[in-house]
Amino acid sequence: MSLKFIQAEKQVYDSIVFPAFDLTIAGGEVTAICSNVNIREQLIEIILGRNLLSNGEIQYADEKKLAFFFLHEGLHERLTVQEFLKFYHQLYQSKQSIEEITRLVQLDSKKNKKIKDLTYSEKKRAQLAYILIQNAETYIMEEPDQNLDVESKRIFIAVFNELRKLNKTVLVLTSHLETAVTVADKIVRLDDKGLQIVQTEEEHPEELQNENVIESETEEKIVQPIRFEKIPTKVNEKIVLFDPPEIDYIESTEGQTFLHIKGESFPCTFTLNELEERLYPFGFFRCHRSYIVNLQKVREVITWTRNSYSLVLDDALKSSVPLSKTKMADLKGMLGLK
Repeated sequence: MSLKFIQAEKQVYDSIVFPAFDLTIAGGEVTAICSNVNIREQLIEIILGRNLLSNGEIQYADEKKLAFFFLHEGLHERLTVQEFLKFYHQLYQSKQSIEEITRLVQLDSKKNKKIKDLTYSEKKRAQLAYILIQNAETYIMEEPDQNLDVESKRIFIAVFNELRKLNKTVLVLTSHLETAVTVADKIVRLDDKGLQIVQTEEEHPEELQNENVIESETEEKIVQPIRFEKIPTKVNEKIVLFDPPEIDYIESTEGQTFLHIKGESFPCTFTLNELEERLYPFGFFRCHRSYIVNLQKVREVITWTRNSYSLVLDDALKSSVPLSKTKMADLKGMLGLK
């Protein structure tokens, strides 16, 4: 079972929302499309059949075998969790076990509680249970982990793993690279310039070893510690200089580098590699191909799966940035952990 976009293109009047692209999402695979809100909403409307592509097509086996997890979904708040799930269990004539699904999303202790009395994260878990009852072949997930608490994020990741085992097709639509890195096997970015694959794998250790040998055979690179360094950004045609300790983390997206400071982002002309070198003496750490984090701001290291990690920062937003598997080993070494 697969979901295929074949030369899929969308225009609104004379404006290109996204040019023609091809993408196949196979069974047992979670694929994330990172895009802006407009493209995300257009894709959802097209898959739902409420809107049409300008050119191309989307192929899937059966419309009845699609299940949608929407960012904004109205639930029957006067019903208890058990009543809510029983209603949809009968509606879809599902053969799925309500008890097993309730246990999977860890709402078994809340089954007699009305949905209106659940927390936001618990409501999203009830919504997740609702789509699992449908036992679809393909799941379309819009911003599945947005604003969830840590425990609920763990539950969602566990459910994604179950869907993989069942050979289900899962498409995640998100505006956040961190979400994509955490949950998806394959990540693509879609914008008005087209579809680009986001590389998330780290370089192989043997490749790094070869690079080190070549460097040692030619000229040894000496990096002098930087005692004082301000990082320039441009805001409203003005150049603003930030002290490194002010920076929470740095993100590279679509070829542009952004400094994240107190909940705001500022564009920077330096590349991630340049910033990594400049900021290393100040306790910054390249935690992922696309991220550098100020280790002084890190509060928690969260393990989602054996290969998926995140760093939670001690800022007002409790920001979360991805930590790759190989960088996890490096971080443990820096912290003196085994």
